[in-house]
Amino acid sequence: MAEAADGLEAVEAARRLQPDVVLMDIRMPGVDGLEATRRLGAGKTPTRVLILTTFGLTEYVYEALRAGASGFLLKDSPAEELLAGVRIVARGDALLDPSITRSVIEEFSRKPRRDEDLGQKLEELTTRELEVLQLLARGLSNAEIAAELVVSDGTVKTHVARVLQKLGLRDRVQAVIFAYESGLVEVGAPPKT
Repeated sequence: MAEAADGLEAVEAARRLQPDVVLMDIRMPGVDGLEATRRLGAGKTPTRVLILTTFGLTEYVYEALRAGASGFLLKDSPAEELLAGVRIVARGDALLDPSITRSVIEEFSRKPRRDEDLGQKLEELTTRELEVLQLLARGLSNAEIAAELVVSDGTVKTHVARVLQKLGLRDRVQAVIFAYESGLVEVGAPPKT
């Protein structure tokens, strides 16, 4: 366990100690939490970042997710939620506080992105993997995806793992961002069937 006074110190400590999870504040002196998260992601460390934020800073959520954060919780979350959040992110899942989800969707709406290079990467996916990615982007759990596609949970886990591997993504959060930025899914558009 370690503590850092600023973003640069946090990045250096994470690289040195390689923790499973870093709790990152967005507002820090020097290198802020967004840049620190970006640097950790660029360093290809196994460390996952859980951002703690105040409700007033939700405009940073989208950029932090793009930078590689695996989850968000509000700073005033109860201690048991914080501990559960750390465990969720540590096991490789993504976490987004429900009160923040709306602001992320609104941010997607304000900053529509369609990156043609990302769109070309979609060609590496099978038809079933594209379906799974679309359902991930709609926020469905593995069990919900399995029910929708009439397959087992294990099959869904395999497809999710292949999507992440083929697209070079760390987790489900990055897969959702990829789905929107590539144009596979659009905010407010009905699901493709």
